[in-house]
Amino acid sequence: MKIKLHSFNLELKHTFTISRESHNFQETLIVALISDGFQGFGEATSNPYYNSTTDKMIHIIKKNMAFIASLSAEKPAAFWQKLQPIFKDDLFALCALDMAFNDLYARKQNKKLYEVWGLKIDKNPMTDYTIGIDSVDKMVAKMKELPWPIYKIKLGTKDDIQIVTELRKHTNAIFRIDANCGWSVEEAIENSYKLKELGVEFLEQPLKADDFEGAKKLYKKSALPIIADESCIVETDVEKCVGLFHGVNVKLTKCGGLTPGKRMLENAKKLGLKTMVGCMTESAVGISAIAHLLPLLDYVDMDGSLLLKEDIATGITINNGVISYAETNGIGATLL
Repeated sequence: MKIKLHSFNLELKHTFTISRESHNFQETLIVALISDGFQGFGEATSNPYYNSTTDKMIHIIKKNMAFIASLSAEKPAAFWQKLQPIFKDDLFALCALDMAFNDLYARKQNKKLYEVWGLKIDKNPMTDYTIGIDSVDKMVAKMKELPWPIYKIKLGTKDDIQIVTELRKHTNAIFRIDANCGWSVEEAIENSYKLKELGVEFLEQPLKADDFEGAKKLYKKSALPIIADESCIVETDVEKCVGLFHGVNVKLTKCGGLTPGKRMLENAKKLGLKTMVGCMTESAVGISAIAHLLPLLDYVDMDGSLLLKEDIATGITINNGVISYAETNGIGATLL
């Protein structure tokens, strides 16, 4: 099995701001695994919050390239299991490899990945479209630029309720709120009642990731469901979310790929938690991979490629929130 690495600096359509950072570009790494005339693609973006950079990912992959290449005959779960001890401190790199291997494996089977998994796609949820923190006028302009049935609104400012009140005047769409750890417990409880009246569906990670006592209080008193993001990173975190959150948002880069991500979602369902997958502003490669988990999800935030000025790949298509699979097997993505 041959391994090729491609790094890109993706330019965004608009400055993207959340409660802790702003950026105009997103660095990303595409891994290509080549075997028996087939090529599989995987992706992981850089992220300062999780200390992930493309340089770090490239370094650890190159360091272990011979061992990775020797695993071409494995099944995806075994491939991931053999790499996990080596990549336990760089799960973003492991994600890119695992995604590429799942893609390669499915292509060799002449099937789409969801078919390999035996999943039915007739009840797939629609994706939201994210509006980053900005002036109200610019946030409204972003909504008008792309009318959508569900918006995910980034908050974490002093004027959050005022922002949502103004946005509501311009659309009847469902709102989902992501405060990215930006609120206190008291703010979150108070805001939940006001936001429920404004047509908000749920709150995502309003408190700091390690504020478990606060999460317990908010879980009991919130008027809206609370979805864990920064508090649910790897497989062992799912069970910890029971009684603290109503659902979990799984990020493939954070947990180490499709293989553990699928297990997390299946476990969350068994535990009675709502399931969601989010993106990290990936290209069509990473976004196409997420699409194969849709049958396991209640909610999905897979708009990353829509936020880019120009994509580097083709794959799934999204029209007014509805996701359509590519004709290509595997995850359905191809580098341009």
